[in-house]
Amino acid sequence: MDKKKVVAPLVCHGHSRPVVDLFYSPITPDGFFLVSASKDSTPMLRNGETGDWIGTFQGHKGAVWSCCLDKHALRTASASADFSAKLWDALTGDELHSFEHKHIVRACAFSEDTQLLLTGGIEKVLRIFDLNRLDAPPREVENSPGSVRTLAWLHSDQTILSTCTDMGGVRLWDVRTGKIFRTLETKSSVTSAEVSQDGRYITTADGSTVKFWDANHFGLVKSYNMPCIVESASLEPTYGNKFVAGGEDMWVRVFDFHTGAEVGCNKGHHGPVHCVRFSPGGESYASGSEDGTIRIWQTGPLTHNEQDTSSNGPTQNAKDAADEVAQQIDNFHIAEEKNERGEKAIDAE
Repeated sequence: MDKKKVVAPLVCHGHSRPVVDLFYSPITPDGFFLVSASKDSTPMLRNGETGDWIGTFQGHKGAVWSCCLDKHALRTASASADFSAKLWDALTGDELHSFEHKHIVRACAFSEDTQLLLTGGIEKVLRIFDLNRLDAPPREVENSPGSVRTLAWLHSDQTILSTCTDMGGVRLWDVRTGKIFRTLETKSSVTSAEVSQDGRYITTADGSTVKFWDANHFGLVKSYNMPCIVESASLEPTYGNKFVAGGEDMWVRVFDFHTGAEVGCNKGHHGPVHCVRFSPGGESYASGSEDGTIRIWQTGPLTHNEQDTSSNGPTQNAKDAADEVAQQIDNFHIAEEKNERGEKAIDAE
């Protein structure tokens, strides 16, 4: 019996150019929200559940490559090819500040405490802006080995995660020292890196591979080969039992986390899929495409078997896999310790 499900998505129009980044807010007293970045230079805010348009942030003069919301969904940040990152009021749409850079900005991320904004791009410099002192110069972190593609915070804002457009690997930075302390090796450049909602996993997409890493001990938990080159992947946040991936073949596929088996294939986009993200409750996921649309797909109710194997966090099998990796790494560290002792161009598109 074929277990694959065909789902009719909510189709969100509005962007006139490719959608290149999506970001869901956490669940707030007013619900949850979805912000999108597009090459049309205008980030858009939507109701995360219905996909209804709320507003458009106007002010950039080049492609917007990255966008994010703070955890309260009160402010939005965007990174653009016009050599700036902007801070917006998510309630009014007003521009609060523009952080000028010397080249294209590809990534931005709010710290967990919402007090800092991290940016990176073609300059190969990570900058940390204090949002309580908007006019103060940023703290500049040691130069990145390559052009920055994605950024994220983890470990209660003590660690920064970055990937590069022109080389493989995920780099982890100690915020206190401003230096790289670990690199997670990949064969291809990492086009998507997501820290799970509970902070346990890092999900990456590189080439035709999706990988899951232990976010605390940095061991590789699982690695799956995909049917095509994928640009983005996202882990279901509530149960951790499935993930979605999208890429060159224009389809959004759903996979079983434990086996890597494909359990769903959603057709509808008319161009490569550049970004996929699960909603904060896991009841749906969104995809953004070269065709300029966002599609929100419902995951549907859990099956009886999924409910039996699920708890209030990632499934026990996922926890066991991560714990096994952690134990192996701890043993390695113990043995190691013993051994030591004895474009100026705006996007032409």
